[in-house]
Amino acid sequence: MRPVLQQVEVLKTIAHPVRIQILEELLKGVKCVSDFEDFLEISQPNLSQHLSLLRRQGLIDYFMDGRLRCYFLKDPIVPDLLEIVKKDYIKELPAPACCPVSKKGTYPGDRRH
Repeated sequence: MRPVLQQVEVLKTIAHPVRIQILEELLKGVKCVSDFEDFLEISQPNLSQHLSLLRRQGLIDYFMDGRLRCYFLKDPIVPDLLEIVKKDYIKELPAPACCPVSKKGTYPGDRRH
């Protein structure tokens, strides 16, 4: 089991639109830097920063094919996390009937935000 701080770091690392797109592509298989450049509208240095962060966190890794860096998923948590964040939930969890400690009170329903 991952320590709580490591769990937080994994979530913080993937919590960026570009990194989610990178991970989604890697779900399909190995990709080289040029593959990412084809669909991401960011500079190559910016892409390298995102790839480096994902690699430092241990979520991805790469191998060299001549001069090409070919990236792949390394951590098995990635497919599960991406599936969870994409899931469309139909309704909220049910509210409690009362306070579990005092056994009093009721949930008033919708709250103002």
